[in-house]
Amino acid sequence: MSYELTGGIDLSEIEGVSSQTLLALVSEIGANVSAFATAKQFTSWLRLAPNNKKTGGKVISNRTPKKKNKLGLALLRVGNVIGSNLKDGALHHFFKRIKARSGHIEATVATARKVAVIIWNMLTKKEAYQPTENEDYLQQVKKNAIKNIKKKLARLGITPEEIVLA
Repeated sequence: MSYELTGGIDLSEIEGVSSQTLLALVSEIGANVSAFATAKQFTSWLRLAPNNKKTGGKVISNRTPKKKNKLGLALLRVGNVIGSNLKDGALHHFFKRIKARSGHIEATVATARKVAVIIWNMLTKKEAYQPTENEDYLQQVKKNAIKNIKKKLARLGITPEEIVLA
């Protein structure tokens, strides 16, 4: 079904995306996302991007706006399905990582935004969805954690020889 509606791109390959989400997408914007020059503009229109309010160089608020359109609400449901019902996949691991740090609601919004960026990329580049394997995603997270630890050690002036592991 989505193959015909979106000009040859099968959006149902994305984990958690249902026919209701596809209908919301087609009814809101059609299969053409050319009105949005970047994925940031697309997620901002969906009200899934943080609304950073700054004054004097200081962020005073970064909450996402409350009023969402129908497609934004459909993508929030997708984010919730990925976090609650799916037990495997890189998007589920992303959800769990954000949930541990910020909570369920923030993880749902972040996952919905990630799915929106995937959809925008698929529709603009006319490419099929290439899901990241679980092992590759977990390796990337581990590599980033090690890199962050090394940066913290360098910032504190601690050499690896000074660290004694028990």
